[in-house]
Amino acid sequence: MVGDATKAIGELLGEPTGDPITRPLSVSAGDPSALLAAWLEELVFLSEHDQLIPTGAEAVDVSDTTLRGELVARRGRPSHLVKAVTYHRLAFEPTGDGWRATVVLDV
Repeated sequence: MVGDATKAIGELLGEPTGDPITRPLSVSAGDPSALLAAWLEELVFLSEHDQLIPTGAEAVDVSDTTLRGELVARRGRPSHLVKAVTYHRLAFEPTGDGWRATVVLDV
């Protein structure tokens, strides 16, 4: 699920042009929904600050308060379309066959 969310926000953030880069990424929060929001917020920050466009995530490990993984990204020109990740209708819940996430972005 985190890899899918990473790819999806990357599609909104811009077109990657450089070679693949991996970078360790770790965020902390109080619950699974907030962990996902914190992860996505970090991706938005990295796109603006380091010109990185996320393309995936590997070796993802989720605990009660920490989400860690290897971010896979490429350099590019971020679109600055995403201003922020909101907590409006935020959900990250297990389902019968995996996880389901709902995230609303401020664009």
